[in-house]
Amino acid sequence: MRIAVAADELTGVASGVAEELRSRGHEPVLHGALAPGERTDWAWAAEAAARDVAEGRAEQAVVCCWTGTGASIAANKVPGARAALCADAATAAGARRWNDANVLALSLRTTSQALLGEILDAWFATAPSEEDDDRANVAHLDIIADDLPAEDRLIDP
Repeated sequence: MRIAVAADELTGVASGVAEELRSRGHEPVLHGALAPGERTDWAWAAEAAARDVAEGRAEQAVVCCWTGTGASIAANKVPGARAALCADAATAAGARRWNDANVLALSLRTTSQALLGEILDAWFATAPSEEDDDRANVAHLDIIADDLPAEDRLIDP
């Protein structure tokens, strides 16, 4: 699987993410501090990775910054990207299952190499839910993104 990877600096697990993905048979597409010549700021790097997903150049993405928060916010501004900041394996599994998250956001400050492995194990082992209410919630995200008036957004699944 092609997976876009972005980091705003080469600290913590930034370089380890791409290596770990390669060891699992994935093809990382690098952005930000991981790609010479690209802008390294978290907003630009995370946007580039999220656009790869939204525009079909990658199936998923992993975006990283010091807290992971800025990278997740930036990625979520890209229509079609559903980024989840995950600090543990249970959150990663839930983000994939209930939110059909396609962008994993990580903190460079708190994610150890061992924790990265656990998070990725859960992320890749969990498929999106096929339950009607879960699918309706994910579909509703596109309606929210369309910036419709409130009365037009509140529809039944």
